[in-house]
Amino acid sequence: MRLLHTSDWHLGRAFHRVNMLGAQAEFIGHLVTTVRERDVDAVVVSGDVYDRAVPPLAAVELFDEALHRLADLGVPTVMISGNHDSARRLGVGAGLIDRAGIHLRTAPSACGTPVVLEDTFGEVAFYGLPYLEPALVKDEFGVEKAGHEAVLAAAMDRVRADLATRARGTRSVVLAHAFVTGGEASDSERDITVGGVAAVPAGVFDGVDYAALGHLHGSQTITERVRYSGSPLPYSFSETDHRKTMWLVDLGADGSVVAERLDCPVPRTLARIRGHLEDLLVDPELARHEEAWVEATLTDPVRPADPMARLAERFPHTLSLVFEPERAPDDPDVSYARRLAGRSDQEIAEDFVAHVRGAGPDAREQAVLQDVFDAVRADDTVREVAR
Repeated sequence: MRLLHTSDWHLGRAFHRVNMLGAQAEFIGHLVTTVRERDVDAVVVSGDVYDRAVPPLAAVELFDEALHRLADLGVPTVMISGNHDSARRLGVGAGLIDRAGIHLRTAPSACGTPVVLEDTFGEVAFYGLPYLEPALVKDEFGVEKAGHEAVLAAAMDRVRADLATRARGTRSVVLAHAFVTGGEASDSERDITVGGVAAVPAGVFDGVDYAALGHLHGSQTITERVRYSGSPLPYSFSETDHRKTMWLVDLGADGSVVAERLDCPVPRTLARIRGHLEDLLVDPELARHEEAWVEATLTDPVRPADPMARLAERFPHTLSLVFEPERAPDDPDVSYARRLAGRSDQEIAEDFVAHVRGAGPDAREQAVLQDVFDAVRADDTVREVAR
């Protein structure tokens, strides 16, 4: 069976105020063409279809168009909700849409109920594991402590239990939206850390033939059977070195996996340039970036006049301007933002406690802080979905 694995469309998202809807529509067209020309048997979409729980109307219309075009091909599509989606909204009408061959899996309770497709070698069971917010699903899965590994492991136990009831030789595919150990993150993914831990081990997916992952925006291979497709378009300058692709996966009669990366169309390349403004304006090595979307980091010791306008004369698609004057890290003039760069909310709070009272929090206090941060994040998720 030939699968096309994609994820993280983020319909409705902009790139530094650039409307990406046209590029997202072009990707949908590319996806449909690929399904038709490469004889794809099933499409899997591993979450974050939308960029937010209540997407703009134009994004909903594009999603509707995508569903119609996929259904018209007569090729089954299995799709899960991600941490950016409202699972309940995305799942509205799932039962009716299911009849058209579009299988939306957004309910945690249905993790162990697969979509079963057939090829000449027998059945393939597709299990959809939507994004599982630990604080919201721990009771569903009967785990005592809310954590990503615990709830995902419990969901996979249901998958393996169902698979054990099926005919010998039944092949299996799991769609999941999670941060798996070994994956490389970028700046455009929403933090899903719980209890100080975001990642789960790849071994949680043992027992299935292929795990089609979503959440991380870079296409990557965790193991031969566990892969991220990545986002089809760039959504931050941290993705400058990404090659935007989908996975074309051939699932053999014996469950063997052969995967090929297929490039996605991107509207422009990304470039990060750095240095003194006057140097950036004349450096011949930067000529290749003149039509790219550019993030420029200026290291001038004194902020130059009209930097964005001057950069735009050479790099008309400059979207981001960062100032990082050449100073020692302990220089008192180093910006607050630079001092906090790369530090988690937990670390910043602990530093504040140490600053105020002269000593950092003890283990019990660290646990209290972590519980509060987890509770606030879970509450934000509930509020967003309820809007």
